[in-house]
Amino acid sequence: MGRPLLEIADVIRAAGPAFIERCLSCFDRQHLKVLNAILRCRTAALGGHIDECTRCGFLTISYNSCRNRHCPKCQANARHRWLEARRADLLPTRYFHVVFTLPHELAPLALLNKKVLYDLLFRASAETLLEVATDPRHLGASIGFFGVLHTWNQKLEHHPHVHYVIPRGGVSPDGTHWVRPRYNFFLPVKVLGKVFRGKFIAGLRDIYADTGLRFPRQISANVQQSFFVDLIRQCHRHPWVVYAKRPFGGPEQVLLYLGNYTHRVAISNHRLVDLADQQVRFRWRDSAHKNKKRVMSLRIEEFLRRFFLHVLPHAFVRIRHFGFLANRKRRSNLVLCRKLLNDIEPLPVITSSQTTGGPQLWPCPVCGGAMVIIERFAVTQTNVRSPPHRREVA
Repeated sequence: MGRPLLEIADVIRAAGPAFIERCLSCFDRQHLKVLNAILRCRTAALGGHIDECTRCGFLTISYNSCRNRHCPKCQANARHRWLEARRADLLPTRYFHVVFTLPHELAPLALLNKKVLYDLLFRASAETLLEVATDPRHLGASIGFFGVLHTWNQKLEHHPHVHYVIPRGGVSPDGTHWVRPRYNFFLPVKVLGKVFRGKFIAGLRDIYADTGLRFPRQISANVQQSFFVDLIRQCHRHPWVVYAKRPFGGPEQVLLYLGNYTHRVAISNHRLVDLADQQVRFRWRDSAHKNKKRVMSLRIEEFLRRFFLHVLPHAFVRIRHFGFLANRKRRSNLVLCRKLLNDIEPLPVITSSQTTGGPQLWPCPVCGGAMVIIERFAVTQTNVRSPPHRREVA
């Protein structure tokens, strides 16, 4: 896939200084940090390095990336490193994909209380899976899984939900055998929805009683309690959505599948179509009509407002592991799981040094040879040095 013609940074620049001035008053520190990172990513403002072709001697300057997790340019390498590290955790079995979605009534409250409610979304959904899986009426086993938080839909609207990837089965209570699910959808989604709703609302009540919640500005202090009670009542009026897909392929297919869900931002640069007359046009997938691809047009300010809705709180962990895949005892638990699955030859452990060590090679645009870094330069040097001249190809 080639370089996109339009990027999020271009949209921010097109919005102009007036938009950035307004951001200073309505954005918090984390939003401003993301905005500046996107604008500076792969520009002279971050320094860079000189690359040379090992075959023809072609020289070029490459500027450093910002490495911000909200930047569309910086996710490909991070995703590759994460997937390679997870290869050692995969089990020789099929996997399920389960999605827990927060009801739309709670989305505005979650937007004002991101850290506590996103944490609660993770905790309530993970406890639901562990509790229902332990019940002998459904699986009767201890399971392990990891989840990825997404807060958007295809239209960039606020839509908090968690994607879980779960091995097909779990460890029996006595640890002597591997228990396979009796359902083709792993666990009954209606049961998951009821338990999830109960756990989340109970946790929400505790947060409101202990530390309080931020409410929309139009809700005055004297009516906040009645507003909260009415909100809880609305949440009980309909079932909560839990979606479970049919089991997909084995370990190698899981790695390819996960690439669509981990280290994603609200919208990639490749989905942007054009920018004209203060309107941004982008592609989106209409799931209500068999995933038909459509094009949406938004004003620059509205497009950027939707994009920055999905900035996560500082140091918030959006990929989490639970059950026998929890970080504390993951290695010993995986050994037991492989033994129970009769996997005599466990998958090799791939360390970060094996996957990311040494200079990253990329093809020369002239002859296709490998490009290597021969010199690095800091930000202060970018204004006083001239670009290198191309060497004549022998």
